[in-house]
Amino acid sequence: MPLVSVIIPTRNRRELVGEAVASALAQRDVAAEVIVVDDGSTDGTASMLSAFGDRIRVVRQTGSGVSAARNHGARLARGEWLAFLDSDDLWRPEKLARQLAYHADRPTLGASQTGEIWIRNGVRVNPCRHHRKPDGDIFAPSLARCVVSPSAVLLRRELFASLGGFDEGLAVCEDYDLWLRLGAREPVGLLDEPLVIKRGGHADQLSRRYWGVDRFRVAALVKLLADAGLHGERRAAAVEVLHQKCTVLAQGAHRRGRLDEAARYRELARACG
Repeated sequence: MPLVSVIIPTRNRRELVGEAVASALAQRDVAAEVIVVDDGSTDGTASMLSAFGDRIRVVRQTGSGVSAARNHGARLARGEWLAFLDSDDLWRPEKLARQLAYHADRPTLGASQTGEIWIRNGVRVNPCRHHRKPDGDIFAPSLARCVVSPSAVLLRRELFASLGGFDEGLAVCEDYDLWLRLGAREPVGLLDEPLVIKRGGHADQLSRRYWGVDRFRVAALVKLLADAGLHGERRAAAVEVLHQKCTVLAQGAHRRGRLDEAARYRELARACG
């Protein structure tokens, strides 16, 4: 049985996903299965993936989105651990083995992430200070922005299932939503080694398709605050960030002439303030 199930969602990234799959198959000293979920590609992705033969499992769905693809892969997984790899990212060969060793030294820890190398438009860039990854209690840092990368995460399959998976109703910021819910319950360890190569800058990145991605973070925060299990300082911190984001979104919607939308965010800001 595989120890780790690697889940790679993809859509119309024929060349990039081939490199991602190769990096997953190149993992050393670990028993792993690789599941690729093709979300309705029309660019020849299917024929390219067939070249890997039975070394990978390929399943297909029809344009249901990245959250549904990841959840689909997780349902098929047989490993004790889940690792998600975005189709435009790469892993260093020791990534999974190093992360499993990290968990072996911390047997009660259910989730961790690693460090990354950032490549944008083929050029290495340094992340800003506010993108620095926390270690342990990630809840407060996760409120403003996503501080966990899906490609860097390793977590127990049972933990992922208990969280209900990724929210398939969110077009973007689905990772922000899941890691925020995770951070409200569990610590997330940091193996601060650059074991992921994160490639960005291409036109089909989801975050570039939508204006005001904080709209989706607001939806995640509203859902989080509806959870009766969030209390005390954590609830107060979530309310404060929700108020800030609603105020900014109301101002932006007003500038764009979206008056009804601006009014909704102003009302939400007042309600949570």
